[in-house]
Amino acid sequence: MIDKKQVEEAVNEWLKEKEYFLVELSVEADDRIVVVIDHKDGVWIDDCADLSRYIESKLDRDDEDYELEVGSAGLGQPFKVAQQWENHVGKTVETFARDGHKYQGTLTEVTPEGFTLLCQEKVKEEGRKRPVQKEVEHKFGYDDVTITRYVLKIK
Repeated sequence: MIDKKQVEEAVNEWLKEKEYFLVELSVEADDRIVVVIDHKDGVWIDDCADLSRYIESKLDRDDEDYELEVGSAGLGQPFKVAQQWENHVGKTVETFARDGHKYQGTLTEVTPEGFTLLCQEKVKEEGRKRPVQKEVEHKFGYDDVTITRYVLKIK
């Protein structure tokens, strides 16, 4: 079986001095290797191909056959590593809280403990008959949510 640590070392060597970061790495029992990378400005297919060739140069197909898939995290995919939250500050995201509520708003702050969303919500104010639209700030710990992802707005 392919050694995951060996693949991870190769990926980290390739990532060194680049603005890409590792999102996910798996090596399955049937020697299928999946590497997912991301970048604050998106991922170029040429860089995925370059990383794939680099990983292949570090593995020996004569020793063990494997299937290698290198790709990007993709728009609309759930965030998996802190760097993804940091790269989307100021952008619209949606998050699903563990209590079942869905929130959509601007990601305004990211800390090691969690993140803050600024959402437009209807709020009932004292002395008014109808609710009014207001900006409401919601703070979440990473463990308080099941999914957070970027919301692509088409104009």
